[in-house]
Amino acid sequence: MTETTHTQTTPPGGGTKSRSPEYRVAVDSLRGLRQDLLHDAFAYRPLQGRRTDGRIVRRLPGRLREYATWLPHAVITAAALITLAFSTVDASGPGLLLGLLCAIPVLLTMVRPVGAFWASMVSTPIASALGGRWGEWPWTPGSFVCHLTVLTVVAIRTRPRTAAWMWALTALYAALADTGIGPTYYEYGSNSGAMLVVSALALLCVTVWHIRRDAVQEVTAQQTVTAHERSRRTLLEERTTIARELHDVVAHHMSVVAIQAEAAPYRVENPPPELEKAFATIRVNAVAALTELRRVLGVVRAEDYEAPDAPQPTLADLDGLLANVREAGLSVDKVVTGAVRELPQGVELSAYRIVQEALSNSLRHAPGAAARVEIGYVLGGLGLRIVNGAPPNPGLIQPSPGAGHGITGMRERVSMLNGEMTAGHTDDGGYEVTVFLPVALPDEGDA
Repeated sequence: MTETTHTQTTPPGGGTKSRSPEYRVAVDSLRGLRQDLLHDAFAYRPLQGRRTDGRIVRRLPGRLREYATWLPHAVITAAALITLAFSTVDASGPGLLLGLLCAIPVLLTMVRPVGAFWASMVSTPIASALGGRWGEWPWTPGSFVCHLTVLTVVAIRTRPRTAAWMWALTALYAALADTGIGPTYYEYGSNSGAMLVVSALALLCVTVWHIRRDAVQEVTAQQTVTAHERSRRTLLEERTTIARELHDVVAHHMSVVAIQAEAAPYRVENPPPELEKAFATIRVNAVAALTELRRVLGVVRAEDYEAPDAPQPTLADLDGLLANVREAGLSVDKVVTGAVRELPQGVELSAYRIVQEALSNSLRHAPGAAARVEIGYVLGGLGLRIVNGAPPNPGLIQPSPGAGHGITGMRERVSMLNGEMTAGHTDDGGYEVTVFLPVALPDEGDA
């Protein structure tokens, strides 16, 4: 006989019954009500002053601009005075008391916004009992203005969910007042419908304002992040371009070193073993450095990047560049001062690219203007000055939009060589780029 054992498993959660989605929605809603209107309802939250950097306020004179900071407080105070007037004019009860009951909640919105809502809810039946008349149930004229103002101000100072809860509680009070705790609609009439419709429209406008403000803030933040990322991407692209060019330059020179070191022993008859060993060491180190250079700097090449077949340009190729620019319509002159000498290829390449980009900017942003390229070979470095005049007919010929990366690329090249650069507009409306690229003297290099 086989004994069968039945094992009863307990469902996760200690056997508690799962709640329905409707129950969870109700619990979450009540939790939101407690958080928005019950928790710290009378917390001190002073109203902040108006910003003075707005489009309208910043155009005001100095003293008026200072007073504009208190504009929200002045508006609420004026609303409280209007409420007081509505409460005291033609009141059937004690006018001053009714006025204070209706004005205090409005003023309270400046320091305790959620508490002001509850104060308005409490003052409404009291004002109706003291001064209610035919057709003024459950809101007297002063209470009507008071509650509508409080709803609007509190909604502006909080968030849309709080506005929804305030309107729901207002509707609940209106239903109870019309059917249970006060005179019936058929006996006195009711203004609950007017309150609910007008307050719903006001809160809807405030909610739309909140949504639009949040959207504007989010878009502004996203634009700031995008501009920052675009600037970083531009910087990285320029550095990648420079690294590619330098990779080609350095790889070429290291290859020459390796070939010369391998061929040197065969150019000397009966070279000593020490010399052969030294050249072999030089070749091995050059090949190792070249391999490491290609491994490290090769990662900056894009998949579709092809190394140029021709050597990288130098200042000796500048005349060809100027000829191409002249064919494009830019009148450009070149002035060379100092003793022309061969510079390190990295300096030559950077100087060529800087002149190229500066002339491209002249073509793009100052069409029809004349340009001048000045190259100065001075002791300890190379000086460049590229200046263009103002466009002759700015209204007839529109500048071409560019990517805005030219100056960034120039600064990266200059910074890489520990040089100095200034760029800016000239007094006659043109633009000038001045660069100094330091070059170590032969004695300094030997040291």
